[in-house]
Amino acid sequence: MESFAIHVGQARGDDADGIARVYIASWHDAYAGTVPTALLTAMTQNGQTTRWRAALAAREAVFVARHERHGVVGMTSFGRSRDPDLGPDGEVYTLYVDPAFYGEGVGRALLAGAFADLSRRGFSSCIIWAHAKNPARFFYERLGGRLVAERTVRLMGEPIPEAAFAWTRLAVRTRSVAG
Repeated sequence: MESFAIHVGQARGDDADGIARVYIASWHDAYAGTVPTALLTAMTQNGQTTRWRAALAAREAVFVARHERHGVVGMTSFGRSRDPDLGPDGEVYTLYVDPAFYGEGVGRALLAGAFADLSRRGFSSCIIWAHAKNPARFFYERLGGRLVAERTVRLMGEPIPEAAFAWTRLAVRTRSVAG
């Protein structure tokens, strides 16, 4: 892939279609074989665009990564932790990158942007829940997330194991740790 600059910032109403496209493509890529196929096939561009348009209209914290030629290539949403008993006060609810842009620094830039905004709003730590079989869990560990909890949720009746990664400081690890 050619070298490019990405710009991360608050999503606008007209980003809803791009957010929906990235969200669906990421789910199909990351979760095929780990979540019910019926869930993946039920996702529609129209339905997800409506969902994200409503989130943006409600002024939820949603950031996008934009590429000058390809538009939205990644997205993240974040806010107050839904599991404060685990410790962190902030949470990244979603973080998805267009599969065509994996390995290009988009996810790292989105996470850094979310952490900066959470910090600006007075949060000091963060948690992210990920499907335990999602390869992104290793991405979170590389960027400094520490496994702090596990649970099983049900999607369309199927048990799906999840893992929670926490950052006690809102900082993305910048270097890999030699192992």
